Amino acid sequence: MTDVTSTPAGKTRAKLPSMSVLGPVLALVVLIAIGAMMNPNFLSAANITNVLARSAFIGIIAVGMTFVITAGGLDLSVGSMAAFIAGLMILTMNAALPSLGVGVPIILLGMAVALVAGVIAGLLNGFLITTLGIEAFIVTLGSMGIYRSLVTWLADGGTLSLDFGLRTFYRPVYFDGIFGISWPIIVFAIVVIVGEIIMSRTAFGRHCAATGSNEHVAHYSNVNVNRTRMLTYAALGLLVGVATIMYVPRLGSASAFTGVLWELEAIAAVIIGGTVLKGGFGRVWGTVIGVLILSLIDNILNLTDFVSPYLNGAIQGVIIILAVILQRERKAAQ
Repeated sequence: MTDVTSTPAGKTRAKLPSMSVLGPVLALVVLIAIGAMMNPNFLSAANITNVLARSAFIGIIAVGMTFVITAGGLDLSVGSMAAFIAGLMILTMNAALPSLGVGVPIILLGMAVALVAGVIAGLLNGFLITTLGIEAFIVTLGSMGIYRSLVTWLADGGTLSLDFGLRTFYRPVYFDGIFGISWPIIVFAIVVIVGEIIMSRTAFGRHCAATGSNEHVAHYSNVNVNRTRMLTYAALGLLVGVATIMYVPRLGSASAFTGVLWELEAIAAVIIGGTVLKGGFGRVWGTVIGVLILSLIDNILNLTDFVSPYLNGAIQGVIIILAVILQRERKAAQ
């Protein structure tokens, strides 16, 4: 929606959206144009579907991260958490195979384990941060190491693999869909729609922004700051569980290398999309743009020899730093 301002002559004219809104959209358009020029297969239906499906995991997590950062928090543990949850899913499903057999019930059991484990992990982070008053950076940095070590221990330093029959039965959750759209893309779209509605049209979304902007003012405005932050971490944990449910059927395994740098990608997507790193303002639709930008950069690097794809993490780190610098300059100019 464009703003309307008055001119000295009494007339009104439309005010163009700010660069904080147009910037990510323009960057996405430029990337699409560059990709199309550098490789003729870039805009093929197969490549677009592949990009969207692969970005769905990070996108689902990034929606939850948007709420956490908007409320003034941060979570560095999501990648390790996803690896640990994937390991728990695989171990549980393999253990239940003799009694349940290959079928829908055992898949539902694995999904339930992922969702419950995600919520518990999120609540644990939230409890340590809100109730005990430990800095979010310290708590989530510590839990990142804990989850990564736990999945390494569960796998005995190797890889946890889902039973072959289960893997075959579970694969359609990632590779199939409806109307040519895979399930990860559909789930990602649903999460985005629900997240955008909650952020922009509910009291909880306003409470997140108020908490992140100034928690003392929010408290005096009758906002339960601790409960709001606790719920954001629980929601993020839940969405990590959802992303893991979509991820496990893709490879059917989990190891210490599962989910590496997912936290970097999720945070980068949120910041690129215009959410303020220090909290107080967030937009889910902007996060979606950020996820697509990062996915397209990775895809372009893989399709061309312009820059090694092994430098993708370095590029994401540079993007985060530049995005934060631009946010600070924009704030100073206001």
